[in-house]
Amino acid sequence: MKKLVLATALMAFGAAAQAQDAIKIATEGAYEPYNYIDQATGALVGFEVDLAAEICARAALSCEVIQNEWDSIIPNLQSGNYDAIMAGMSITEERQKVITFSENYTPPSKSAYMAASPEANIGDGAVIAAQVSTIQAGYIAEQAGVTLLEFASPDETVAAVKNGEADAVFADLDYLVPIAGDSGGELVMLNNDVALGGGIGIGLRQSDTELKAKLDGAIQSMKADGSLNALIEKYFGPEAEKF
Repeated sequence: MKKLVLATALMAFGAAAQAQDAIKIATEGAYEPYNYIDQATGALVGFEVDLAAEICARAALSCEVIQNEWDSIIPNLQSGNYDAIMAGMSITEERQKVITFSENYTPPSKSAYMAASPEANIGDGAVIAAQVSTIQAGYIAEQAGVTLLEFASPDETVAAVKNGEADAVFADLDYLVPIAGDSGGELVMLNNDVALGGGIGIGLRQSDTELKAKLDGAIQSMKADGSLNALIEKYFGPEAEKF
């Protein structure tokens, strides 16, 4: 009888350990080239999707990347709907009050303005679009004389500039540059780059210290062997900030 109980307990422990090795990672799926939907296949793709696969392989984790809207991405992590966030999320003191982060997997990146004209006003009296609950929205909210116009998705911030609702959009430089380049001159980058945050990291529940250690180790190994820099260059070009 004792052997049966012991065997059952060991089986339960093994199942629990196996379950812990399988995690879900949430991304937005709307922030190219970090994360987006391949229109031909409907699959989640991008820098963070490829990075998640490599990190999980090195950490001996079975990972599933799922899509979640940006404005509920932290609450759903805290509720246990998934285990981690990889969604272009900058490491900030404000976010660290409610979640923790892995080691950064991008250096501190630049944010930038994009507008319909190089003479667009981004100072006193300007209306600037930014995605809600982002580091860029927080920055604009602190600028005197500037009105912040927040939207749920990054696509909506760009649309606000196109339709004249906003003077400019403020977002990650790496997100905006391809959009401006593909606009046929309809949209232009302004020469007012701003460095914000401590780089991008994996968002985690503060209690998940073991998972954080595994992910940190994987990121550190990618930094050490140059594979993280290679992936950054693949998605953001040779001029991108690297480690």
